[in-house]
Amino acid sequence: MSLVDQFNQAQADSKNLPERPDNMTLLKIYALFKQASSGDASGERPGMTDFVARAKFDAWAELKGTSKDTAMQEYIDLIESLKD
Repeated sequence: MSLVDQFNQAQADSKNLPERPDNMTLLKIYALFKQASSGDASGERPGMTDFVARAKFDAWAELKGTSKDTAMQEYIDLIESLKD
């Protein structure tokens, strides 16, 4: 199975996890997904009053320079670890 196929399967699996991950793990999942699908963070950082969007943007921005393939593999590995 190709990396892209595994990534797509992990996306589907993420919707059916046995437990809802904690907020920090959810941010990591979001950031890895965005890095794998869109590359480095772009656009303006959300304002201080939008805490959720700001946290998501910051988590994504921390992955700057990570290749799409690396982000895909880390996303796959994280989802797999949460399925157990």
